[in-house]
Amino acid sequence: MSTAAGLHEAPLKDPVLVAATLGTGLMAGLYLAFDVAVMPALARREDERFVAAMRRANDALDDNAAFGTLFLGVFMATGVAARRLARADRSDAARQARAAAVLYGLSVVVTICANLPLNRRLRTAPGTSAAALAAARKAYERPWRRANAVRTAACLGALALLGDTARRRAAVRTR
Repeated sequence: MSTAAGLHEAPLKDPVLVAATLGTGLMAGLYLAFDVAVMPALARREDERFVAAMRRANDALDDNAAFGTLFLGVFMATGVAARRLARADRSDAARQARAAAVLYGLSVVVTICANLPLNRRLRTAPGTSAAALAAARKAYERPWRRANAVRTAACLGALALLGDTARRRAAVRTR
């Protein structure tokens, strides 16, 4: 087996690490899309359209089993990958995977403690008057964006660690 072929084949021998890496990338991409596209586009909309769009987006994600499975499955896969690496006596790789699990875990905690409560408050915000919608938006937009930026950074950090772990595993297997 050539080195180039080995670099492409070896990471696939650890499907849990691959799943953790790909899932983390998907979650980072989702959060980043909100940071760089969705929220800036909605920021230019009037309060009524902003609130309505965020309510619809949040409802779509809340009712989506695939999203929930990915959201929690990534955390579990990263932890399992770290444990498997530790059992295989790959302490450096296990350490990186544990750090990735901590970073991804931070994104889970931020989601549960910040984003979801903000989403619920926006969903149940009383009133349809311009003043009520402006107040709901003001209480939501900036804190939600800050929390989302934290989740994005945490997921990107976890992705970098998992990608490096997979790369290193591939390099070791081809020697």
